[in-house]
Amino acid sequence: MKVLSVASEIQPLVKTGGLADVAGALPAALGPLGVEMRTLVPGYPAVLAAAKGGRKARAYADLFGGGAAVVEAQAAGLSLLVLDAPHLFDRPGGLYGNGADWPDNWRRFAALARAAADIAADGAPAWRPDVLHAHDWQAALAPAYLRYGAAPRFPSVVTIHNLAFQGHFPASIFPELGLPPQAMSVDGVEYYGGVGFLKAGLQAAGAITTVSPTYAREIRTPAFGMGLDGLLNLRGESVVGILNGIDTEAWNPAADPYLAAAFSARTLGARARNRRTVEERFGLEPGGEPIACVISRLTWQKGMDVLAGEFDRLLGAGLRLAILGSGDRALEGALLAGAARHRGRAGIVVGYDEELAHLMQGGCDAILLPSRFEPCGLTQLYALRYGCVPVVARTGGLADTVIDANEAAVSAGAATGLMFTPGNGDALADACGRMVELHGDRRAWAAMQRQGMRADVSWGRSAARYADLYRSLVSKG
Repeated sequence: MKVLSVASEIQPLVKTGGLADVAGALPAALGPLGVEMRTLVPGYPAVLAAAKGGRKARAYADLFGGGAAVVEAQAAGLSLLVLDAPHLFDRPGGLYGNGADWPDNWRRFAALARAAADIAADGAPAWRPDVLHAHDWQAALAPAYLRYGAAPRFPSVVTIHNLAFQGHFPASIFPELGLPPQAMSVDGVEYYGGVGFLKAGLQAAGAITTVSPTYAREIRTPAFGMGLDGLLNLRGESVVGILNGIDTEAWNPAADPYLAAAFSARTLGARARNRRTVEERFGLEPGGEPIACVISRLTWQKGMDVLAGEFDRLLGAGLRLAILGSGDRALEGALLAGAARHRGRAGIVVGYDEELAHLMQGGCDAILLPSRFEPCGLTQLYALRYGCVPVVARTGGLADTVIDANEAAVSAGAATGLMFTPGNGDALADACGRMVELHGDRRAWAAMQRQGMRADVSWGRSAARYADLYRSLVSKG
């Protein structure tokens, strides 16, 4: 079984979020299951540098405004197909913009989708995939190109990593997409008077997956459907939720080079050294009170406004805070001001630091995830693996991966974290109060840590579900 995966970012080469982790980890997880996956990614400078010496598989004299080529390469243990299109991807700044979105993002990712559809239909050149797997809006136009092109029945999957990002552009771009006139219709790419990249993929794909079962149900409601719940309900049984996993080798507390001290479920005491290092990095006064960390984009979706609003109450409830993240400038300022008010009990690092994120998971007692919605979330999976107890909003993948420490679950030794109602400051404060109380019972706390560390957060079961899905699509022809 050969699968062409199409993604706008891939770990460890380029990353802005969890999509890159999934795109980077899934090929290795599928290999033992008889699935050979190659990933088509944009030729950003970092990707081209890693793919140096690759072989040209196909060329375009003019792909959305300039010459381009698809280059086959091996890099960082990945089998890649790199879309080398300098006019689209060779630029400084972020992957999707530089302060604001690049105005030609529609053109950049239409080109990625066009190349994906060409590879699916014709091969690259000696390798011909059986299935196309497109990730998020940046790749979602690929099934539409297949539908209206030379391979209308080609098996395809679109995975929604976050429905909030849809790739909605004005109708004026349609003539430049190279699609036939009939595609600009309600059952094609038209979306609220414009062109919807994700909508087009959801309409055309043979199957739709989301990254958790609960999110798959949530997005079929008006509250979470972001305007696409009607279409998703029409697709019915084609929509399935498959939980993300994590790379358990890269995230292994027993052999993590970023920790001050390695540890396992049997040697939890070794976490104390990591805890002291966290205190030093964030300017926290040493003490026995639990350290709760936040490792997140600082946005409304992630509930950071709720955290900022409850900052003083949480610090008064007997915990300390270590925050790593960036995002909305107003939220950054509110959290920085909160840390300044509670110097020695709260600290914040604005930005992202992979090494520091590992250290925080290995040294903090708990992690706060107050998201309003969370398609899957990987942070809580890392936390479970590292004995950093998740305190999470009851939504999406958070609800699917954490077992709340209610009295029955604690008594049965099944609890792995704490849950609360999303978007509610009182609920967040109450959950943190419960966390502080539980932390005071060392025996119960250690049992909860060990139970979380025993959880299967690998790609094993989920990769098997993807392999079964691919085979079912091929068998349908």
